Amino acid sequence: MRLGYPTITWGGVVGMPGGVTSVKDSFYLTAGSTADAFRDIAAAGYTGTEVFDGNLLEFIDEPQRFTDLLEETGLTLVGVYTGANFIFDDIVNEEMAKIEKAAALAATFGAQRLVIGGGAQRAQGPVDGDFQRLASGLDRCTEIASAAGLTATYHPHLGTLVETPEALTEIMQLSGIHFCPDTAHLAGGGGNPAELIRRYSDRLAHVHLKDWDSRSQRFLPLGEGELDFDDILRAIREAGYDEWLMVELDYYDGDPKAAAEISKRYLDKLLAVQAS
Repeated sequence: MRLGYPTITWGGVVGMPGGVTSVKDSFYLTAGSTADAFRDIAAAGYTGTEVFDGNLLEFIDEPQRFTDLLEETGLTLVGVYTGANFIFDDIVNEEMAKIEKAAALAATFGAQRLVIGGGAQRAQGPVDGDFQRLASGLDRCTEIASAAGLTATYHPHLGTLVETPEALTEIMQLSGIHFCPDTAHLAGGGGNPAELIRRYSDRLAHVHLKDWDSRSQRFLPLGEGELDFDDILRAIREAGYDEWLMVELDYYDGDPKAAAEISKRYLDKLLAVQAS
């Protein structure tokens, strides 16, 4: 397995200002420097990375700058993260236009995977048809990604329609999209990450690893929370998945490079023990 690290920890997730007035411009964005993140990720020993769709827009007029950064650091661009509300019929075509642009950007810069998050939570909770609307949107994302030469995967996320194991079961039954488990989000939603990976092993096509502390409700570097990564990694291997493991951390109070190093040391040790 190869290890990668997304750039989100360098600045956290924000949104592009244009998205306030134009749905088609509501890209995800990390506020920090992509160049600094790449250099820190490589220095920590990772060989792959993942970025938000909005961060690629910084390089759209000068793609060589991005290519040069990858060459300088030796990193592979594994995935690009995007998403949408999906459940509001009036804007879904605008959202799909954004996802088409995200897929085109991802393909231009050599990514392999389009990671999809979303499925809005209504103020009053889900209404009839929300899961069907989300599933339809995810299947459209699969088609968009495939046309661009990418694999689309769905990332369940706290704060969205698909938080709980029950919601994940429903959307996996309704949609054919591949599965991207995020271990901390699955645990935060009340699920057992290893069990859910085993349940949907035939759909596994991307992985986000991060730790979770249920008492503080916070994400943590690997080994600093309560998740059983020994079992999680066994479940991944049982699924026949032997590709990129993306070690992710949405936020960190200290130096993001230090967090990446903590997780790398923990994961290297665990993988070595399992291989022995």
